[in-house]
Amino acid sequence: MADPYSTLGVARGASEAEIKKAYRTLAKTLHPDRNKDNPKAAEKFSDVTRAYDLLTDKDKRAQFDRGEIDGDGNPAMPFGYGGGRGHPGGGRGAPGDFEFSQGGGDFGDIFEGLFGGGRGAAAGGGGFGGFGRGGRGAPPAKGANVAYRLAVSFIDAAIGAPQRITLQDGKTIDVKLPAGVETGTQMRLAGKGAPGAAGPGDAIITIEVGNHPFFTRDGDNVRLNLPITLDEAVNGAKVKVPTVEGPVMLAITPGSASGKTLRLKDRGFTGKGGTRGDQLVTLMIDVPADDAALKAFVESWQDKRTVRGHLGV
Repeated sequence: MADPYSTLGVARGASEAEIKKAYRTLAKTLHPDRNKDNPKAAEKFSDVTRAYDLLTDKDKRAQFDRGEIDGDGNPAMPFGYGGGRGHPGGGRGAPGDFEFSQGGGDFGDIFEGLFGGGRGAAAGGGGFGGFGRGGRGAPPAKGANVAYRLAVSFIDAAIGAPQRITLQDGKTIDVKLPAGVETGTQMRLAGKGAPGAAGPGDAIITIEVGNHPFFTRDGDNVRLNLPITLDEAVNGAKVKVPTVEGPVMLAITPGSASGKTLRLKDRGFTGKGGTRGDQLVTLMIDVPADDAALKAFVESWQDKRTVRGHLGV
């Protein structure tokens, strides 16, 4: 993969928030569900997901910035041309080149081989023995990370319902949604990626929260426009209201107007800090279009208040 900074279109000093924003923008455009007839978009989606995964892992990002790993998270060349660092995000070396990960390279053996001493020279028969047939190769690498997309319903995301996902090997596992889950949230399942000589990689799950027919999200709160009748607004009433956890009864005070918002505590999403949001219910008076009794009543009654006086009209 190319330089992950270039893949996401961010500067090297970009903050985590800037990286997350860039990833969300690209993921929405390149998502496989929106590009079913464009396999190149799916490939790019996989590339931006891997780039996001690397740059949001503080250790891996630091290793990449130091030139110790490439854009795929694989060990980079210990030496570049002229003795410098391997080029971050550059191509893999030619056959016979040595690669190793941070803390995994044996510099002593390499130097011994280069200068004809120690185990490398003995094994290789003299000269640059460390690079010869008997020299030490790159340490075994972990398997690649595997990207998954998990579609989660609005209700499941709000209540944190466990989700089941099928991995590439056909096995299914149940996962717990993190607090503050939203579209673009990523989960890492250690050891559930592709197999490798040094162990399997990880599974990186990107979550996509679906929309709801009548609930909308406002931060950690859930909003709902609730239709009520004119008599319920005038006289007050107790009405049944849907929530993400099922219907509850809500008291409407007499004389309630359209636009009045009532609050149901702890009926929203659980935030990253563990505090749960509320459900905000906005009353919407629904007046029948053609009701003879209502028309007859209004003809004999008039509201003499200056309800628009504060608007200067």
